[in-house]
Amino acid sequence: MVAPPWPPPPSLSSPAVPSHMEVTQAFADALRSCGARGALSGARALHGRLVAVGLASAVFLQNTLLHAYLSCGALSDARRLLVGDIVHPNVITHNVMLNGYAKLGRLSDAVELFDRMPARDVASWNTLMSGYFQSGQYLSALETFASLHRSGDSSPNAFTFGCALKSCGAIGWHSLAQQLFGMVQKFDSQDDSEVAAALVDMFVRCGAVDVASRLFIRIKRPTMFCRNSMLVGYSKAYGVDRALELFDSMPERDVVSWNMMVSALSQSGRVREALDMVVEMYSKGVRLDSTTYTSSLTACARLSSLGWGKQLHAQVIRNLPRIDPYVASALVELYAKCGCFKEAKGVFNSLHDRNNVAWTVLIAGFLQYGCFTESVELFNQMRAELMTLDQFALATLISGCCSRMNLCLGTQLHSLCLKSGQVQAVVVSNSLISMYAKCGNLQNAESVFRFMNERDIVSWTSMITAYSQVGNITKSREFFDGMSTKNVITWNAMLGAYIQHGAEEDGLKMYKAMLSEKDVRPDWVTYVTLFKGCADLGAKKLGDQIIGRTVKIGLILDMSVANTVITMYAKCGRILEARKVFDFLNVKDLVSWNSMITGYSQHGMGKQAIKIFDHMLKRDVKPDYISYVAVLSACSHSGLIQEGKSYFDMMKRAHDISPGLEHFSCMVDLLGRAGHLMEAKDLIDEMPMKPTAEVWGALLSACKIHGNNELAELSARHLFELDSPDSGSYMLMAKIYADAGKSDDSAQIRKLMRDKGIKKNPGYSWMEVDNKVHIFKADEVSHPQVIAIRKKLDELMEKIAPLGYVRTESSRSEIHHSEKLAVAFGLMSLPSWMPIHIMKNLRICSDCHTVIKLISSVTGREFVIRDAMRFHHFNGGSCSCGDYW
Repeated sequence: MVAPPWPPPPSLSSPAVPSHMEVTQAFADALRSCGARGALSGARALHGRLVAVGLASAVFLQNTLLHAYLSCGALSDARRLLVGDIVHPNVITHNVMLNGYAKLGRLSDAVELFDRMPARDVASWNTLMSGYFQSGQYLSALETFASLHRSGDSSPNAFTFGCALKSCGAIGWHSLAQQLFGMVQKFDSQDDSEVAAALVDMFVRCGAVDVASRLFIRIKRPTMFCRNSMLVGYSKAYGVDRALELFDSMPERDVVSWNMMVSALSQSGRVREALDMVVEMYSKGVRLDSTTYTSSLTACARLSSLGWGKQLHAQVIRNLPRIDPYVASALVELYAKCGCFKEAKGVFNSLHDRNNVAWTVLIAGFLQYGCFTESVELFNQMRAELMTLDQFALATLISGCCSRMNLCLGTQLHSLCLKSGQVQAVVVSNSLISMYAKCGNLQNAESVFRFMNERDIVSWTSMITAYSQVGNITKSREFFDGMSTKNVITWNAMLGAYIQHGAEEDGLKMYKAMLSEKDVRPDWVTYVTLFKGCADLGAKKLGDQIIGRTVKIGLILDMSVANTVITMYAKCGRILEARKVFDFLNVKDLVSWNSMITGYSQHGMGKQAIKIFDHMLKRDVKPDYISYVAVLSACSHSGLIQEGKSYFDMMKRAHDISPGLEHFSCMVDLLGRAGHLMEAKDLIDEMPMKPTAEVWGALLSACKIHGNNELAELSARHLFELDSPDSGSYMLMAKIYADAGKSDDSAQIRKLMRDKGIKKNPGYSWMEVDNKVHIFKADEVSHPQVIAIRKKLDELMEKIAPLGYVRTESSRSEIHHSEKLAVAFGLMSLPSWMPIHIMKNLRICSDCHTVIKLISSVTGREFVIRDAMRFHHFNGGSCSCGDYW
């Protein structure tokens, strides 16, 4: 005989007749057992026996039976019982039914019942709040809490506050969090361990980690949940090291604690440490779960560590009863990012339930490796299998169109988004905006933006960036000003727009406005952008002030910021300070080395650049494409022919880097300046790609230096065929003809410029005096001190005349070139001990170079001039370039 699935109540025919209380308790225990096991048939049988023995009208047993039916999912049985059999339901009856509705996802029924209840207690309110919270309706949960407070018929308890605090945290509503904290204190509930944990978690989720930290410190025995919440808070607000400190101090840790640290390390870029922690976790006997494997495999994908990933895959097969979609998606991502598409497809095809995440990851993997056609085929296969169109899959494929500039397919996908209704998904619309913007169709990009029902920060920032990329800063600013809420990313986008397009002063004003925003903190991107602006502007004093700010907030230790400071100092003519920052870095990445080599190159310090490059090689730092551009440029600026040839050969031989246009341009410049014109021409003929204007321009410049007019004409002919809009080559060829006495040919070049609509680039110089940038143009008339500046320049020209300088008069007099005016102004405005730093947008002309050398001799002053090519340090009548520029 098979035993019933519930404990039978005692027989009433037993010799020792049990009391009424014992019978009632036995039935209640049996009903609870049925509910716990989901034994609906047993519950129904017990219901029949209750009727038979006359106990069906007992309210206590009716409530227990109602709970059993609801636990078994038998909503119809429960409703019949409530409506037909329970004549006098009490508040507990209604609470049981409320709880059942909530757990079965029937919130509308729960609300209807709640509204009909003649009496409610705090459990009634808690049940409804909990139902809203569990279903993700956090705002409704908070509204219910507010109604409870207004009704005054019940006082909130620890559970009430816990639910309200969790709902507030889920929304991230900081102002409400402060109000709830005040109410918790008013009802003296902050000492409850669950409420205290919920408070900490709420403030962490609302971004007020400092408040959460103060509360956390006061808790004598924090729960595991509370400690885990602070792990998240510390890692997000103060960095992963602060979280590690707490993790190491925890008396005990659960798998959630370990998983949080693995995820935090991985997301902060410390992927190897994340994987080391997984090994430690395993060695200490902590059972790895699907979350651990998902985070670990994602870390392997970021590291492109196929070996690690395969070992984890083997553990997944061995230790998990089944691979859930998240682990499977992480495996697909790993293999796809490592280029192992056969394995990625193998994992994907083995899934019984392929979710949208797995499809999206595989499509993204193919896109990453440039397999655009395959990704489109996968997307079509996904649609053929009648998968619900996923917004992330659509956004991923649209992004692929963006990178491939495939406007045709992008437009088709836009149509598909409209048909499926997915166009209103913010992530899809944002991808469409980026796609249209990068394909040059700003009208469609703005149209998508205007039709969005909901926009996020990315939407606005995309439009700011789109117009910034085409140089329309006014339009970018319109979108920026139209935002109701701005974060640091938006500010950085607008700041970058100003700096990128030469409006450095407006960018610096933007930075000042950014500092006045209470909820916006500049990050490393802000300061990298600012230092670039200071470098381009040559604003060394302002750069020093901003460095002081980064030191104060600790961002000077950020690798990207430090590298940009090196570049800024170098571009401001302060190569010694650049080297100090470089030496200060305990850990140097490839960008650090490249920045220092480039800095020495710009200053014509070729031997120092080579020394740094060789030191980098000894440190087993592998150079890249940019490293060789920097070192070859240094050789070119210093006339180091043999060294340049050696490094040009080393690129392919030692590091398997194929020379690009920049490398060939450097070599042509190096050989040409040294007089090896035919060797330079042969190198151009051997180039595997079509020479650009930069390459032919380097040869043309060398031909002028060495007077080879025949080769100059050949170079110019190639330049004109390339139809370059740059006026420099035309002006150079015109001057070569003029110097050779071929005035007709020179006039013909100028006519050709007019016919093509090419205008001579205006030369201008600028310098910083008293925290203000002064700009000078040739034949300057707009500067408020122009008369005094010209008078000072005339005095200087008279002083250098005895040294052999002879003025040359022509229709385009060189007397008032912008750099000469800047030199005169610098001598008028700056103290005698201070070097005079000047920036110029074009290459300095030979006359100005001679004049400034002589002025440095008669005045005893040092001049540092950065032109379009390099730095010139004038002192004592000589220049650092050795007249080799």
